[in-house]
Amino acid sequence: MKPDWRRALRNAVSRNDHRSAVAGAVAGLGGAIAIGLMELFSSVAHYPLAVIPFATSIVLVVGSPDAEPAQPRALIGGHLLSALVGLAVLKLTGPNAWAAAAAVGFSILAMYLTGTFHPPAGINPLLVVSGNLPLTFLLAPVLAGAVLLTAFSCLWHRGVRGQPWPRQWW
Repeated sequence: MKPDWRRALRNAVSRNDHRSAVAGAVAGLGGAIAIGLMELFSSVAHYPLAVIPFATSIVLVVGSPDAEPAQPRALIGGHLLSALVGLAVLKLTGPNAWAAAAAVGFSILAMYLTGTFHPPAGINPLLVVSGNLPLTFLLAPVLAGAVLLTAFSCLWHRGVRGQPWPRQWW
């Protein structure tokens, strides 16, 4: 017997209240706006969008704003620290696959030890080492992007959603 996809969709929607659907739509709109701004930033900074490591951070901060990794300490600190680890490993070993893998592992450890664990920041050392990126990557797009995303999130959650954000600044 062939499943009726319309009935399955209707049942799935009925299991969720309308408030959740509206919250999801608002989060989706916020994510789309933030990605659009990151795309604009990438063209101004002359970095391809694929090298700007914030798409998953946007999803986390907009979609799960109360999670510990979505707070400014983790968002900014995690991105900065993981990029620094990547730059250090790159300086010591040069660009190669094993160094990139080690840099990701070291960045996870560093984020845990410093209380800045932000899972999306794990891409930074991979980008830095495998792309042989310069020290300037730390300032733009990493620092600038993390600060801009924090500002956007604050305006988004307080202004559009009418909810307090962040739970704590640092």
